[in-house]
Amino acid sequence: MRYLRNIWVIAKREMKILMKNPIYLCCMLLFPLLTMLFFTSLLDEGVPQEMPVGVVDLDNTSTSRALVRRLDGFQSSRVVAHYASVAEARHAMQENEIYGFLYFPKGTTDNLLSARRPKVSYYYSNVSLAAGSMVMKDLKTVSTLGSAAVGQATMRAKGFTPQQIQTFLQPIRIDLHQIANPWSNYNMYLSTVFVPGVMMLFMFLISAYSLGMELKFSRGKEWIAKADGNIVVALLGKYLPQAMAFLVLIFFYEFYIYHVLHFAHEGSVWRIVLLALLQVFSSIGFGIFIFGLMPSLRMSMSICSLWGVLSFSLAGSAFPVMGMDTPIQALTWLFPLRHYYMLYQITVFNGFPLIDAWFHLVALIAFTLLPWFVIRKIKNAMLTYVYIP
Repeated sequence: MRYLRNIWVIAKREMKILMKNPIYLCCMLLFPLLTMLFFTSLLDEGVPQEMPVGVVDLDNTSTSRALVRRLDGFQSSRVVAHYASVAEARHAMQENEIYGFLYFPKGTTDNLLSARRPKVSYYYSNVSLAAGSMVMKDLKTVSTLGSAAVGQATMRAKGFTPQQIQTFLQPIRIDLHQIANPWSNYNMYLSTVFVPGVMMLFMFLISAYSLGMELKFSRGKEWIAKADGNIVVALLGKYLPQAMAFLVLIFFYEFYIYHVLHFAHEGSVWRIVLLALLQVFSSIGFGIFIFGLMPSLRMSMSICSLWGVLSFSLAGSAFPVMGMDTPIQALTWLFPLRHYYMLYQITVFNGFPLIDAWFHLVALIAFTLLPWFVIRKIKNAMLTYVYIP
């Protein structure tokens, strides 16, 4: 009972600190909510739509104009301009006015009808990988449709049946099944790692910042005294309000994406709750551990910032980990966001059992327990260290 009473006393002390310092309000509530709304609204359409493309049509026939109309009819592309030359279209692409353009040289239709294999060119900017790949797909499809249309008309004139024409033009028909995300919704697989990653970054920073402020304002001895010298009780009381606040934030985020935005998921509610608990506790544990390694406000927050920012690149959401160099692959295991992302993908997004992600589950638990290795150093820092700006 004495330990519980001390935890409650320290927790009330921490709540007063949280309410007095606006940094906590901004980093624990305001900025995470803004991040959540920013990413989910930025990708609200799911996939990029009506990306601007141009056309250089020197042939100017009914066939080329029909292909341009087909290009304009695609969901992800919109023809915004016609250019007189390739140089003008290339200049527009360099000015970021269009993502790509389709080029019909003079005589394209005549060569196509006489089976002289005309060259229809398309150019696209791959500076933006998502936009470039989607525009390239539409441009390539339109280019293919031109020869297919002529071939279809020729074979129909020769008396081939529709089934024979289809077999000749498309000998292999692709039956595509996109598991778990059939809409190719960017929001579902980017927001579910970027938003938690930003929240984990704030948890890293706040965890280290809280201990650093105790050292900075010489409140460490008073804090340890309220726990009767027990550093474990002191840490539990100090981070109890923060953990509760972050859990409420995470639960609101999950309610927002699953019940308001209707993100697809196969996992049960209990797996989602377990993932939220592991996300909060592992992030707080990592922040405490970093401060214990380097009991300095500036250094610990710098390391937490670096670790949080690198997490986005090494989590495996933007670039697959198996495509990275072997030393980088090994380094990814040191980032909590990597294990969070894999646990989310395996157990929540795809609905596989927890045993399939046991390593990542154990890893997040290990991050939660990391402060045990530095609690004595933290206590010693609070009792003996002098703050150096």
